[in-house]
Amino acid sequence: MTDSSPSLTAVCVQLAEQASALAASLGSPVTPPAYLDLVGRAQGIDALGEQVLKLCVQQSRDAGHTWQEIGDLLGVTRQAAFQRFGKPIDPRTGEPMDKTVRMTDAAERALTIVTAVLEDRMDDARPSFNAQVLEAFTDKVRADGLATVAGLVGAFEGFAEGEPFVRRVGDHTVVDIPLRYEAGDMKARVAFDSDEKVAGIFVLAPETP
Repeated sequence: MTDSSPSLTAVCVQLAEQASALAASLGSPVTPPAYLDLVGRAQGIDALGEQVLKLCVQQSRDAGHTWQEIGDLLGVTRQAAFQRFGKPIDPRTGEPMDKTVRMTDAAERALTIVTAVLEDRMDDARPSFNAQVLEAFTDKVRADGLATVAGLVGAFEGFAEGEPFVRRVGDHTVVDIPLRYEAGDMKARVAFDSDEKVAGIFVLAPETP
């Protein structure tokens, strides 16, 4: 089978062309640009930049560089680098695993659920749980878990800067949400199963893969 994916050179040429077009559309102090058009052009450049980065990582891997080296360069763990750029093989089928995120509202739903849990509105959160989490995540488990976190980093102060990070991990859609505490940052992690029910919810150290 022939690989139909674009080459790194071709994507870089597209990126350069779109960046030049954006620069040309900036106008002048006398003639201001169409600002929404700038946003659309910048979004296209961002998508191409991500594609360039993925192709560069792929070529680095093909050249024998490790996920540790790539992660160190990107400022993330080797596991985080693999989750973002890797092409895992499903041991059940021997086929490449589908990493496409199909839950378009995963970030919003996770944010709503985490807010309800942190604010002790469990009646609002529980309808989103699958059967296993519904049975295991009792009020006592919630209280004990949050007490452990408070012992580490103090009182919860709000959501930290940064967008929720959404990705596909195996059969689950996983969302990480930055949290700000009195003495440090943490992150909430919500995992949705294939039925889009919560299969796990945690508060973790920010460096946790």
